[in-house]
Amino acid sequence: MTTSTFFTRALCTGTATAGLMALGAGAALAHVSVAPTNTTEGGYSQLTFSVPNESETAGTNKVEVSLPAETPFTAVRVKPLEGWTAEVVRGELPEPVTAEDGVTLTEAPLSVVWTAEEGAEISQNEYQTFSISVGQLPEAGTVVNLPATQHYTDGSIRAWDEPTAEGEEEPESPAPAFTTTAAEEGSGHGAAHSAGAGGASGDDELEPAASADPAGSSAGSAAGWVGLGAGLLGLAAGGTALLRTRRLTEDRRTP
Repeated sequence: MTTSTFFTRALCTGTATAGLMALGAGAALAHVSVAPTNTTEGGYSQLTFSVPNESETAGTNKVEVSLPAETPFTAVRVKPLEGWTAEVVRGELPEPVTAEDGVTLTEAPLSVVWTAEEGAEISQNEYQTFSISVGQLPEAGTVVNLPATQHYTDGSIRAWDEPTAEGEEEPESPAPAFTTTAAEEGSGHGAAHSAGAGGASGDDELEPAASADPAGSSAGSAAGWVGLGAGLLGLAAGGTALLRTRRLTEDRRTP
């Protein structure tokens, strides 16, 4: 067996292992999730929902996201998406809510509905992202649950509405969620407003903050990718060691 053949076999074995790990990471990503650009209390944020198509026979043609009624957003704007129409549904709140400025709210945006035009559905092995800007965010430590409903062209519906409890295993159909954070000391709410002002207007395309940690939706994804990275590093180290061992063996056999 030549050195190149020996190394090729080792590489193939490692690649197969890495592929299995990637499948595990993909499974962790195979649900509707949300990534906020800002989580600071009192501020504004752009929320980007990632929606994968999980059906092998139908496309996703409608997505509905429910907004919190206990801590309602006073402002919701939708980022246009080619091939999809969007509607912000307003309605009466279950109970009146007093906002930070002292105003009592009896109605607020309750949901956002995206509907695909013909030919724009999310097909097999595809995903789509949907973005909205919202504000103001509730006080620090609030878990903002955003249950989503995914509709398919064959009439089937998948609800992503199960809350994730801290320290417990992620449910089968977790609701997209994130937790608000406190403003930096001395910054006040002014900093929170400026951090998400672009998202509030809808004019600026903000990237999701690296520190944002959607409750129950990012932990499994991060673990999967970390495991994949570790596996690839192990593959490289193992391949190098095998190659060195093979070369030493050949050198000893050489007169």
